[in-house]
Amino acid sequence: MTQTIIWTIAILTILGAALAVVLYVVAEKFKVEEDPRIDEVEKVLPGANCGGCGQAGCRAFAQHCVESSPNLDSCFCPVGGNEGMQKVAAVLGVEVAAKEPQVAVVRCNGTCENRPRINEYGGYQSCRVKATLYSGDTGCSFGCLGCGDCVAACQFGAISMDPATGLPVVDEEKCTACGACVKACPKAIIELRNKGRRNMRVFVSCVNKDKGGVARKACKAACIGCGKCAKVCPFDAITVENNVAYIDFTKCKLCKKCVAECPTGAIHAVNFPVIKPKPAAEAPAQPVEKKEE
Repeated sequence: MTQTIIWTIAILTILGAALAVVLYVVAEKFKVEEDPRIDEVEKVLPGANCGGCGQAGCRAFAQHCVESSPNLDSCFCPVGGNEGMQKVAAVLGVEVAAKEPQVAVVRCNGTCENRPRINEYGGYQSCRVKATLYSGDTGCSFGCLGCGDCVAACQFGAISMDPATGLPVVDEEKCTACGACVKACPKAIIELRNKGRRNMRVFVSCVNKDKGGVARKACKAACIGCGKCAKVCPFDAITVENNVAYIDFTKCKLCKKCVAECPTGAIHAVNFPVIKPKPAAEAPAQPVEKKEE
């Protein structure tokens, strides 16, 4: 009995040692050398792991930057912004061009007032689930569903639902343009756009592709695809496709002519200074006639 136990232990010891040697040889043969700069790049990243860069996380982004070096055109961390990318470039010993800061924009003007409800949804409160079941609570099948998937997706607390309008509101100061809200919205009403000069932007707050009469019936502030904005734009920044207008922010010069021309108020101008009307000129005082005594 004792001899059997001894032989069992000896065989297991020899087998374990043999397997350890095999594993060591295999590990050495198939070992992948990792560039030490990946660790250095990862250290200067924000560590949000939001996926806004298009990679699986900050580690994957750091590896992508190292592999792409010295050309970092395909690398940009929206959370770290231009300052963060300068740190990455310094680690890699290259130069990187600054990019325009962006912000998330909600392209739906279907407030409770503009887009009245025609039915009630009593299921699970998720835009993605709701979108798979039916077109929505209103006559517009393109607008915001109001369940707040975008709010849940944002890691920076930059989006909240406005109870008065039923629409998401973006806090520009907190938004990092990571794009998580864009991916979360099943109706594709959220878009990343350049913040613009002095944070001023002009955009069409509608994605309804129905014909004008149908769109207007569903929402009082819908784009009806009339094309007046495109005709008045002096910079060819506006196109009308599938009955809805779109403003190219890379061409828009913020002249606001389209805003004044839009018959439904579907085009929004954000952060423009309010011009106070000039006070009316006072009429000159009339001379007082002296009565003859």
